[in-house]
Amino acid sequence: MASARPAASPRPVVSPRPVVSPRPVVSPRLELFAEQGYEKTSLREIAERLGVTKAALYYHFKSKEDIVRSFVEDYRAELEQVIAWGASQPRTPGTRAEILRRYSGIVSEQLAVIRFMEQNQAAMHSLMSDSGARKKMFRDQFMSLSDLITPPGAALADRIRATMAVVSIGMASLLFQREAASPEELHDVVLKVACDLADAGTS
Repeated sequence: MASARPAASPRPVVSPRPVVSPRPVVSPRLELFAEQGYEKTSLREIAERLGVTKAALYYHFKSKEDIVRSFVEDYRAELEQVIAWGASQPRTPGTRAEILRRYSGIVSEQLAVIRFMEQNQAAMHSLMSDSGARKKMFRDQFMSLSDLITPPGAALADRIRATMAVVSIGMASLLFQREAASPEELHDVVLKVACDLADAGTS
């Protein structure tokens, strides 16, 4: 008769590391930046706003600069997705309209991030000074979007209109946010103006 196997030693219970998803950090962090200013906001304060320990926050972000880089990179990645999609589509008025619709949706969702970048240009310049390519990152993406909504063989005036359509979405969303009755109204008006500039129909 085979001898009984020794009982397996119980596995040690490991307490899970506190989870701090990078996404939820954006809104509270930007709230504190708006209330106190970027320079005066600390990791301890954002941890308190999130209701977690500083150590849990530090596991994901070593500094407040890392947090800023994270939400700027999120914005960049979303733009890249629109550009990649647009590059795979036929160059039609309907495609131009869809590119502008997707881009305006990103701007609406990321307006707090865009406002932060506009209001803290000195900080953004310092954060991006480690890479010349990163400095011009958004300019290149805006030009890619402009190229995608420019009709083939377009004259200079039409190319300028396409660029203005892209620029107008971000600028108008920032400048007229308080004048619109709702974020939805602002989004719809901004998108219509951009589509008119780019001669982007729906067919």
